[in-house]
Amino acid sequence: MSDLLRVVVADDHPLYRDGVVHTLRAAGLIVVGEASIAGEAIRLVEEHQPDLALFDVNMPGGGIAAAADARSRCPATRFVMLTVSEDEDDLRGALAAGASGYILKGIAGRELVTILRQVARGEQYISSALAWSALQRRPERLPDPLADLTAREREVLELLTEGLSNAEVGERLSLAEKTVKHYMTSVLVKLGARSRVEAALIGYRAGLGRREDAGDQGS
Repeated sequence: MSDLLRVVVADDHPLYRDGVVHTLRAAGLIVVGEASIAGEAIRLVEEHQPDLALFDVNMPGGGIAAAADARSRCPATRFVMLTVSEDEDDLRGALAAGASGYILKGIAGRELVTILRQVARGEQYISSALAWSALQRRPERLPDPLADLTAREREVLELLTEGLSNAEVGERLSLAEKTVKHYMTSVLVKLGARSRVEAALIGYRAGLGRREDAGDQGS
């Protein structure tokens, strides 16, 4: 995919939206449309068929519902939710709507651009802190969902829970990216997960990625 990514940005706070748009344009992304309400966001996505759509969860009309609607009209567009909401229902709703990313506002501009480029390449993103927080609110213990994974598949899944892309996992494990994709497909099938994000959540719940020194080790 070309580095000249085309993006629609939808957020009902003009000052914040202006900041996001400025950051994206400064990084070389092409903002083809801006919206403040759900209906306008859907119209812009349908009109421009962008590579990415960045939607605020709580904009008037509902960002999650807007993403689901727009995705049904433009399946090639990848949707990312940008929000202050750490509510588990919002997170799960966004995943169910087909969002490829769930990003908390407050993120640095450079990191936002990096994540959007990863999503455009087919990766999915959810902050590790948010995933772990959601799982801490779900104390039930389930049978080991990782029992069917091979040792290598567990390694791949653990690195996924740290937020690494396929390429980064390959570098860490000295594997070709194509091989990592093969392992990821197997992991998704065995876990019954619909996406890398769901697989990461399952991995967290099963205990992967929980190291006492995690805060001292970058992802």
